[in-house]
Amino acid sequence: MQTFSNFETERRRILLVDDHPFMRMGLAQYINAQPDMMVCAEAADPREAMHMVEHNKPDLVLSDLNLPGKGGLELIKDIRAMYAKLPILVLSMHDEPHYAPRVLRAGARGYLMKSEPVARLANGIRDVFKGRVVVSERMSSLILEIFAGKNGADNSLPEARLSDRELEILALVGSAQSTRSIGERLSISMKTVEAHRSNIKQKLGIASSQELVRYAICWAQEGGYHGETGNLACSA
Repeated sequence: MQTFSNFETERRRILLVDDHPFMRMGLAQYINAQPDMMVCAEAADPREAMHMVEHNKPDLVLSDLNLPGKGGLELIKDIRAMYAKLPILVLSMHDEPHYAPRVLRAGARGYLMKSEPVARLANGIRDVFKGRVVVSERMSSLILEIFAGKNGADNSLPEARLSDRELEILALVGSAQSTRSIGERLSISMKTVEAHRSNIKQKLGIASSQELVRYAICWAQEGGYHGETGNLACSA
């Protein structure tokens, strides 16, 4: 992927990780317009991101969650394992209550949604460099409870029973991805995808594959399922 020379060493170096080239282009233009930061490299998937971290020495990784291959959550864990002091900020379209606690537990320093005002991104990056955890106001109390050791703080959501990989597959099912396409995107076999789908159904009390698809599509929408499994609140 594209790399950039460090023409102004006083500017903080940002690695962009997103599998959509137009998204990376827009983010790079916005970040490079800031006086105190610049994009030093880009990556489209976790494997490439780890290569760019090693060879470009960024000061911060700005990453999407929905990435091909290992996925965004596993990328966070890998970076934390190998580069413990490198801060990670997630910028995602996924609903914050479902993902922000997982992202922070994996080792990221913040979670911003792509629907936030654009100025929030630059300020969020600056806050991370100041050592702050970046989340929305509505998530702050929940995050504090989790950091205080109340591990069940986010367990009110049925999806909290799922592993990180299962939640990722639920989201892909909700975006109308087939078993084959999910396997290809995540670089796993169709048999493994089916095993995860079976585990998801068991954990959520879902009886059939058809019901799983309905659940996943509704869950993927804002205002989808609420409370116990079966309480469908899909928008028309």
